[in-house]
Amino acid sequence: MQRSSQEFSRGHISAKEMDETVAEFFKRTILKIPMAEMMTILKAWDFLSENQLQTVNFRQRKESLVQDLVLLCEKKRASLNDAAILDIVYTQFHRHQKVWDVFRMSREPGEDIDLFDMEQFKRSFKKILQRALKNVTISFRDAEENAVWIRIAWGSQYRKPNQYRPVYVVYYSQTPYAFTSSSQLRSNIPLLGQALTIASKHHQIMKMDLRSRYLDSLKAIVFKQYNQTFETHNSTTPLHERSLGLDINMDSRIIHENRIEKERVQRVTQETFGYYPQPRLEFAQYKLETKFKSDLNGGILAEREEPLRCLIKFSSPHLLEALKALAPAGIADAPLSPLLTCIPNKGMNYFKIRDK
Repeated sequence: MQRSSQEFSRGHISAKEMDETVAEFFKRTILKIPMAEMMTILKAWDFLSENQLQTVNFRQRKESLVQDLVLLCEKKRASLNDAAILDIVYTQFHRHQKVWDVFRMSREPGEDIDLFDMEQFKRSFKKILQRALKNVTISFRDAEENAVWIRIAWGSQYRKPNQYRPVYVVYYSQTPYAFTSSSQLRSNIPLLGQALTIASKHHQIMKMDLRSRYLDSLKAIVFKQYNQTFETHNSTTPLHERSLGLDINMDSRIIHENRIEKERVQRVTQETFGYYPQPRLEFAQYKLETKFKSDLNGGILAEREEPLRCLIKFSSPHLLEALKALAPAGIADAPLSPLLTCIPNKGMNYFKIRDK
């Protein structure tokens, strides 16, 4: 396999060793692709031609299939960057397997906004990281909605980049937001933030209190690509027919107790959450810090100077839909606390609550 000076780190590696490294990287990347998605992902990768793919028997055992595909890649002189792009494609299909953080950038007040050039952004981003680190590989893949996926394999002064623990970044051009997969290498986060800020021509960057496995939901929240305004629903169906599952063909002998209250709960819930599906988050976390207060004098807690601390975490496979269902199910009163309903509007699912 052929070496590209821009695509591989600047370490001293022999050609034979590099070929084995890249071949192993291809093998391990292809192995993790489910057989049912193999052809779809390979076509999306767009490295092997249709004619080349037709020469492969996709019904054979996976180990044999992987060997055939790696051989095709070697014949086509695939590079490390080509393998990294395949890994990006796989991650795009399985983005929910990562935990994503959101970063928001800002400019100085009154600062002029220059025309954005994606190719210039890529060159600047790569240059900043390569100047700071001796061993690092950076790969890019353009995506929909003017987005670019970035894959970064970190190394160190003495170690080659670890291709099996990369960080992924999704940046939408001409926006202040970037989404990054969580990484154990926290020491590299400031450098990553610096590269994003400078390359996108912003001034500052901060990590938001927002995290999820569902990248599309995070995007919907920060870009306000949903509508929580009840009045935008234009349905002409009377409320009593579309709420609470009150089918107009329902047996008339069934008596609904407290119907007015149930309709109020449904109306308040729909005013708060709307009729559309909610963005998908798995949890919301609340940290409470408060001083002990009592009308009674004395006591151990009254003398305590440190605040009392409490951590509450709500978890669900689909938290916002679960919260939306609480009041109609009779589990909670309507309306719910703003601390629960404000999550999409505030763009937060980590909260710190302190005494005023």
